Amino acid sequence: MKTHYAATATSTLLILLLNAVDFLSTVGLANYSSINGDHKKYTQFLLANGVARTPPMGWNSWNHFQCNVDEGMVKSTADALVSTGLAALGYRYVNIDDCWGELERDKKGNLRAKASTFPSGIKALADYVHAKGLKLGIYSDAGFRTCSKKMPGSLDYEEQDARTFAEWGVDYLKYDNCYHDGSKPHIRYAKMSSALLKVGRPILYSICEWGQEDPAKWAGRYGNAWRTTGDINDTWGSITSIADQNNIWGRYAGPGRWNDPDMLEVGNGAMTLEEYRSHFSIWALMKAPLLIGCDVRAAGTSTLRILGNKEVIKVNQDPLGVQGRKIRSNAGLEIWAGPLAGKRAVVVLWNRSKSEASISVRWKEIGLSPNTPVIVRDLWAHKFVSMGKQYGITARVAPHACKMYILSPPKTK
Repeated sequence: MKTHYAATATSTLLILLLNAVDFLSTVGLANYSSINGDHKKYTQFLLANGVARTPPMGWNSWNHFQCNVDEGMVKSTADALVSTGLAALGYRYVNIDDCWGELERDKKGNLRAKASTFPSGIKALADYVHAKGLKLGIYSDAGFRTCSKKMPGSLDYEEQDARTFAEWGVDYLKYDNCYHDGSKPHIRYAKMSSALLKVGRPILYSICEWGQEDPAKWAGRYGNAWRTTGDINDTWGSITSIADQNNIWGRYAGPGRWNDPDMLEVGNGAMTLEEYRSHFSIWALMKAPLLIGCDVRAAGTSTLRILGNKEVIKVNQDPLGVQGRKIRSNAGLEIWAGPLAGKRAVVVLWNRSKSEASISVRWKEIGLSPNTPVIVRDLWAHKFVSMGKQYGITARVAPHACKMYILSPPKTK
């Protein structure tokens, strides 16, 4: 984990971003990306790819099922995304992770779906998912074998596999980093990026390099998302550590290219509801891909309420596309914030301590004038908590819980 991050620099940068909302709203997202990176290469990439203008949302099989995947489970999960209403909220990618294929390629060097678990093949499964109004994702690896060792990787087969994925109707590729030849990841990931751009099908390209070579600095040239951390697990320590690691790289994210702190653990059962709400809130604020990692078919009401919070989802899908970040931390009491479109801001008061505590934030800390009227909306209580002139907000926050607010200017007639 990197520890060189300076909180004061973060606060200053966030204030600058908040003060720049009017400017960004005026000049548009294309100009924002020119401020925030390699504009020429990025624009060319977007023109060729055109996906993930907001963080991708959907489901992935790994966190809950790992290698226990089959076509019946994938189909019933697609059905559940629709029947629960999650698909209508934006969860549209149905992503199969590792272990979907045979151990070896066929005689022509093609990847093959595992006959015992995907007897109808990936093309038929993609057709089923597409008929539901959803998109299908698949998994491969920038090495000779995938991380499970149960499938071939795509190293040296990039163009052949990209064509295969396109022919099958795949919409999303998660590309892992196991068992490779020792070459630099940006070289191996660039090869698959080029291959995907040649096939004539928009495929969201998710680079899973685990943050080892600081992919935020280079992966935006090649992919739509990149892992900034190692694998998540269903513990409080994991989500807090990963949030801090991902926080470092906020300036590299934006429409079409996103920092990925790994998939959601909400609903897998090892954390409390308050901890899951904090997990979901911070991932949404950080503009992380929102990929459900539980068994949607068995998700209870409380889990669905968290995953289905429309107001929190809107923060994640905000068109400005600026990653919110940590601006203050003291004894586990934290302030996270970021700008939103429409001259708004989002603020999370996060209590990472073991005791209930009051957390306060003053508007000047997040770049707002204390003399500016602000409407404050509580996104978990689904109500307005104050309107008019005030200097900030204070709330009592339970241990491991958070409060999440949107600050908006009053509407003018």
